[in-house]
Amino acid sequence: MNGSFASGEWKLACHIAVPSTSSAGGPPPPGLIVCHGFPVGPIDARSSAGTFPELVDRIASEMGWVAMTFTFRGCGTSEGNFSLAGWADDLRAAIDHLIATHSPGGVWLVGTATGGSLAVSIAADDRRVRGCALLAARSDFDDRADHPRRFLEHAREVGAIRPLEAVRRFAPRPLLVMHGDDDEEVPVAEARALAAAHGSAELRIIAGAGHRLRHDPRAVAVLLGWLDRQRNRG
Repeated sequence: MNGSFASGEWKLACHIAVPSTSSAGGPPPPGLIVCHGFPVGPIDARSSAGTFPELVDRIASEMGWVAMTFTFRGCGTSEGNFSLAGWADDLRAAIDHLIATHSPGGVWLVGTATGGSLAVSIAADDRRVRGCALLAARSDFDDRADHPRRFLEHAREVGAIRPLEAVRRFAPRPLLVMHGDDDEEVPVAEARALAAAHGSAELRIIAGAGHRLRHDPRAVAVLLGWLDRQRNRG
């Protein structure tokens, strides 16, 4: 991580990559924020978003975006303790920070797993967000008996267990829904439900892929292609 920003009383670690060159007098580059998912244990909490700086560096250098990733409170080196309501505040603060510091030509969100469900929940009511990509996201959290009760309580506070409702509100803004057909944690049917709720989403099912799509080169290629088309939409 190469910097930090404030979310309420907490300081969150972030990594922002900018294009190496820009056209003088041209339009500002688009902005991207990549959101990690819910950690499943102490080790995962410390390493959340560990591979995302490399991805945002690539997006900035190869595609000309201003790209950002950060660790939510209670993860990595970010301050604070886990709270999904707090995570919602963190994402709103991240959007504010990217706009205030780099003035991008619009903001797009990419979220993995819980980060994807949270991203579309925030984006649904924030018109500054022009598009979302959801990787292995859930359409609903009501059946997650294995999640801690506190997680579900906080999820209900911010509406993140109702991603289907958020997706409907987010439409018709562009949405990419990507899922592995061998995902051992989230059934592929949930991706189909999200895409159907949106009505015009781009649904991509990656054959043989598991839950951690960010490590699958095919999934990364799909994401980069979608981002390229988003930029060309103007």
